Amino acid sequence: WSSDEAHFHLSGTVNKQNFHYWAAENPRNLHQRPLHSPKVTVWCAVSSIGIIGPYFFESEDATVTVNAVRYCEMLENFFFPKMEEYGEEMEAFWFQQDGATAHTARRSRQLLQEQFPGRVISLRGDVSWPPRSPDLSPCDYFLWGYLKS
Repeated sequence: WSSDEAHFHLSGTVNKQNFHYWAAENPRNLHQRPLHSPKVTVWCAVSSIGIIGPYFFESEDATVTVNAVRYCEMLENFFFPKMEEYGEEMEAFWFQQDGATAHTARRSRQLLQEQFPGRVISLRGDVSWPPRSPDLSPCDYFLWGYLKS
């Protein structure tokens, strides 16, 4: 499973930092947007057998920061139960995540090692996650851009 979080701005604003516009002439478009638009943080896991998610990190309709406590709650109460629906073939799967602080906290790593013993790809995991490698994550490489377009 490859997992990640992304922010979705409720105003419809899309972060175009990684987008490029190719044309013969510069259209000089100006798009006004609010400085701090409301947003929701969404988590998802993708594998060859399916998608688990989306999971929305929120508290009483407010966006919250994904910290280790919230991340572990999501793993225990959402991801692991959903993962069990796929049956015994899960013993062959690996879990991949980036090096976000919530992902590398001691409790997060411990929970993942219990479910994926010796099969965690992450900063401080069984296999190290290469830095600055969004092309290794289907969520970063495809899913989030597709959903935001």
